[in-house]
Amino acid sequence: MSEIIQLAAAVLGTLGFAVLFNIRGKKLLFAALGGLLVWGVYLIAAHITANEYLCGFLASVMLTVYAECMARVHRTPVTVFLVSAAIPLIPGGALYRAMDCLLRRDWEGAADSGSYALLFAASMSAGITLTTVVIRSAWKHFRKERRM
Repeated sequence: MSEIIQLAAAVLGTLGFAVLFNIRGKKLLFAALGGLLVWGVYLIAAHITANEYLCGFLASVMLTVYAECMARVHRTPVTVFLVSAAIPLIPGGALYRAMDCLLRRDWEGAADSGSYALLFAASMSAGITLTTVVIRSAWKHFRKERRM
């Protein structure tokens, strides 16, 4: 039951940010679906491995593949789907706890929460960057082969 609530929250959060980013029409639905897909992959990966950074990396890989595919289908920039569907993965709670610890002058808690947030963001960044490079290289190679 907890997973269903998390998936519903991911869809609604993604939908809210997609509206905030001024996405309209069918793209709004597909952006929200991306948030559902990304958080679903994160939950599945969390059941397989205990490493949260690996879960974030795998979810980011799926996020980028989904965003690249939807961008080509809807003839829209990739960032439309990439940024809005990444919202459920952003480590906002850890950032909040780090800032709270800083304000309370709990340096050890701030270091723990801050380092977790930075490492998780780095795993997301690595997943997005590596997948984008692979997809764009493959796409370029495919288009080059078609011309010959």
